[in-house]
Amino acid sequence: MQPHLIFRVHNDRRSGLGHIARAITLAESWLAMGGIATITISGDERARYIASGKSPFSESNLPCSAIYLGKSMDSPLPEYFKFEKAVVFVDLLNITAEQIEDMRPLKIAIMEDESDAHKRADILFQPYLEGVKWNRNPIRTENGKKLRPYEEQRDACRVLKGSTYLILSSAVTQLHAQRNPIQPPDVKNLLVAFGGADSQRLAPKAYDVVAKVIEENHWDGRCTLLSPGGVNYLEFPGITVLSSIQNLSTRLPEFDAIWCTGGVTLAECLCLGIPVIAWGRNERHHKIINNIAQVGACVNLGLGLEADLTVVQETLANWLSPQEQESRQEQATIGMALVDGSGTSRVSQELWELANSYQ
Repeated sequence: MQPHLIFRVHNDRRSGLGHIARAITLAESWLAMGGIATITISGDERARYIASGKSPFSESNLPCSAIYLGKSMDSPLPEYFKFEKAVVFVDLLNITAEQIEDMRPLKIAIMEDESDAHKRADILFQPYLEGVKWNRNPIRTENGKKLRPYEEQRDACRVLKGSTYLILSSAVTQLHAQRNPIQPPDVKNLLVAFGGADSQRLAPKAYDVVAKVIEENHWDGRCTLLSPGGVNYLEFPGITVLSSIQNLSTRLPEFDAIWCTGGVTLAECLCLGIPVIAWGRNERHHKIINNIAQVGACVNLGLGLEADLTVVQETLANWLSPQEQESRQEQATIGMALVDGSGTSRVSQELWELANSYQ
């Protein structure tokens, strides 16, 4: 029987599309390995659209079947799945121990968790929240098992930590192998992108910051700003406002630097060696960005809603300048080493082994 991977995701106007991107990427990898996949999704009309089989990133169809579960993030999986020897890949902002138990007897893997709920699961992938950079040695032994520094056993759950488990599309992985980015003296093309929802309306704030930097002659490049909420901005020389860019992942190398939040775009930029300055959409994003900034792979602007825009303006103007070329080059080099593009393969292999662990 072909191993079945079931994705449990949620999407509405308050959430971005990172978890959907991960599901699609992982589904493609899983199908290539010979398995079958199903995306189960809850949420609003955006979730209904995805459940109809349509990709939110392009005009193409999803690579696998999809099922709409209802509006609530707590919506359970259909009971008939429980009669299969399948793996559930849970990629939700919050997951409870009760939800995990309700999915049993299926095998369960979780993408990121800040609570103790994951201890009820089989595998937790923790690419960001407990540190992004981990060594492979020294190997230690716990309860008869040999574990590397990035591995940990918590009750029944195997925890795998670090950015080597970031899931990125095959297109980005292929671009990674071709990239040898040399930073220009100053940034000529800046992309500002805060995700497919931008529910906190960070784009208008960023617009004001960039406009001030240009107006005060601190920077003379061009900025492309993505504003999913609409394009009702006053025209300003040097700034182009778009609602979205189709197939953004493959278009990222067109830009010299990127201002984003702690989602998939951040991980893709690290993988492609594109300098990143970032602020958090929420506390989790802020923690992610801070962990990456601590190893020198990005600049941390703090929480977007709480940021002092005067400080942000000064930081951005300085970062875009020729004086910071060496710093941007170092960020790009560290980022590419941190995110090597093989995370999807690693996660797929772990899930495949879990699917074949049924007695």
